[in-house]
Amino acid sequence: MHLDLFRFIRRNASLAVAAILGAQTALADSHGIAMYGEPQLPADFQALPYANPDAPTGGRIVTGEVGGFDSLNPLILKGSSPWQLPHLAHETLMGRNWDEPFSLYGLLAESIEVGENREWVEFTLRPEAKFSDGSPVTVEDVMWSYETLGTVGHPRYHSTWDKVEKMEKTGERSVRFDFNVEDRELALIIGMRPILKKAQWEGKDFAESGLDTIPITSAPYVVTDFEPGRFVELSRDPDYWGADLPFRRGTNNLDTIRMEFFGDETAAFEAFKAGILNSNREFNAEKWESQYDFAAIQRGDVVKSLIPHERPTGITGFVMNTRRAPFDDWRVRDAMLHAFNFEYVNDALTGGAQERITSYFSNSVLGMDDGPAEGRVREFLEPFADQLLPGALEGYALPVSDGSARNRAGIRAAIDLMAEAGYVIEDGVMMTPDGQPMKFEILLSQGAGEPQSIADIFVESLTRMGIDATVSVVDPAQYRERTDQFDFDMTYYRRGLSLSPGNEQRLYWSCEAAETRGSRNLMGMCSPAAEAMIDRLLNSETREDFVAATKALDRVLTTGRYVVPFYEYNTSRIAHAKELKFPEAIPIYGDWINWQPDVWWWQEEN
Repeated sequence: MHLDLFRFIRRNASLAVAAILGAQTALADSHGIAMYGEPQLPADFQALPYANPDAPTGGRIVTGEVGGFDSLNPLILKGSSPWQLPHLAHETLMGRNWDEPFSLYGLLAESIEVGENREWVEFTLRPEAKFSDGSPVTVEDVMWSYETLGTVGHPRYHSTWDKVEKMEKTGERSVRFDFNVEDRELALIIGMRPILKKAQWEGKDFAESGLDTIPITSAPYVVTDFEPGRFVELSRDPDYWGADLPFRRGTNNLDTIRMEFFGDETAAFEAFKAGILNSNREFNAEKWESQYDFAAIQRGDVVKSLIPHERPTGITGFVMNTRRAPFDDWRVRDAMLHAFNFEYVNDALTGGAQERITSYFSNSVLGMDDGPAEGRVREFLEPFADQLLPGALEGYALPVSDGSARNRAGIRAAIDLMAEAGYVIEDGVMMTPDGQPMKFEILLSQGAGEPQSIADIFVESLTRMGIDATVSVVDPAQYRERTDQFDFDMTYYRRGLSLSPGNEQRLYWSCEAAETRGSRNLMGMCSPAAEAMIDRLLNSETREDFVAATKALDRVLTTGRYVVPFYEYNTSRIAHAKELKFPEAIPIYGDWINWQPDVWWWQEEN
């Protein structure tokens, strides 16, 4: 069932009126803030709606990761760190409630205040907030963190910092940010930056740090043990300052969170079966049905849980780099979509059990509708009609094959599109417009598993068109370096999208990000229409405009033909030790970010 994005508005009629009218009421010393209307949870809430306040503490969770790491600082461009560290080992001024599209509640900050039009935001720190070494979190720490991340931190932090006109200390525990652009989301984004201890980094080069420094933070977990490329272990801080906060009640229940690293998915799965790991996510529906019958499951020591969600599918597939030929031509990209035989791939690898991603925001109310653009969506897109690719206004759907291995119709359509782009087949070889054999590389990271199986099938299809496509598998460090430098033709790509798209969309799809080393705009797209839609969704004052702007953005992205999409994952499959429990109340985001270690707990069977 699709999500009613603003279903929480229906729970309170006054909030509905405020959201529909786009109320701009200023917040004064509020416990939280919402993108639209008011936060769902009242000031005196006792716990997050999907947490169990009575959950016991103790136990451990051990999960497997493919690849390795050479850094414990996930906030800089250099090196490769475990993806979980920004969420587990760092804390922010405000925290997310994953049962709302976009609302924040005080964490390090006890209150937030904004200007009438959100042209500024001010936070007041909690007096009890402390780092793991026992020192207080100060305004100076906050200001240093924002400036450091915004200038020498990972490029994803730079664009927000560029929009800060002034940052100033306004009291012993308060700090204010004034913005130089109109952007209603900035007040929320500013509240979600990691806060570090300034004194720890004096005399050190933050941008070059790796395994030599474990950041001191105020989070519930601290890194207590690691072996480069092998494992990272975090332990619950028994002296964590915020354990009694309503926002934290029923969360961070596990004593230990450990991530083990393996060379490939097969090794990780075998480790799970052997009991080295005690929790494992499975993305392949067929494997879930056919290979999860090993001894531990038969004994009942391991159980299988299905976790539904109502968030967008995001995009998963092979992304094409438009910065260079041949994928700078949309007709070539379209040809790749026709040549990719999804129905055959799906049948071969999952028994046809998984549906395909149909657009970036599919599986949600934010996804583009079938058929021609109508109403506000068309109104937003029409000024860019001469720049949009076919289908954006008229309607678009991904090619569908007959499911046979040869995919004759798809290959024929692909060859026709290549011909339109100036490519011809000579003696069975696809020749470029300048008379050279067409070839390109599909870059994958070591241990890619299923993406490599999909790539192998895709290469067979391309061979029938006379295209020399090769699959190159490199170690994780080299893969990170090459993708950061945009040194690839095609590669595996996965980008999760939320029910509250905002400024991060610029990091994914903007012209600026296309030119920023290490950005998430791997396709290199630069679309004035996409940027205009992002501006609209950021500054929408009504639900109608926000949804319409996102649907319009979805059309621009999907018809840009930047990614060859794979499966959608609208249900999480987690096999785990029977002692690992989770609440019955599932947030609308489902198994999202660190929902599992956040609210799960360990409970021995009686």
